[in-house]
Amino acid sequence: MNLKLLSTALLITLAGCNANKNTTIETTEPSIVGTWELVSAKIITKGDTEVTFPVKDQKMVKIFSTESFAFFKHDIHKGTGDTAVFESGAGTYTLKGDDYAEHLEFCNYRGWENQDFKFKLHLKNDTLIQSGVEKIDSLNIDREIVETYVKR
Repeated sequence: MNLKLLSTALLITLAGCNANKNTTIETTEPSIVGTWELVSAKIITKGDTEVTFPVKDQKMVKIFSTESFAFFKHDIHKGTGDTAVFESGAGTYTLKGDDYAEHLEFCNYRGWENQDFKFKLHLKNDTLIQSGVEKIDSLNIDREIVETYVKR
């Protein structure tokens, strides 16, 4: 009799363990780590909106590691002709929920170096939207940006 009771209890326990495996829900949030290509950008200054990207014959990417970022923009003609451009910058970031903060440590526009910016990040599938204010008093910059990237 004790053997039957023990066997029944063991079967019920095993069935319960198996049921839990089937109902486990993974709740990891999507990661921004990787390479993202800029598909659109706009600047809003005192209510006026200027579309700044796409620009014919230019590409831009932003790359995130777990705590650092870098961005690179260049013309597709390898620096030749009237459309020659190269811009870059890098630094560290923090992300808590949709609150994203950058510390720009390196930038080819040297007045932007060692500046801190706070943005909102919205991530959905392969699209990342970064929006917020860029403000640098010493350069008289005070504007809102909205940048849309797709994962590469």
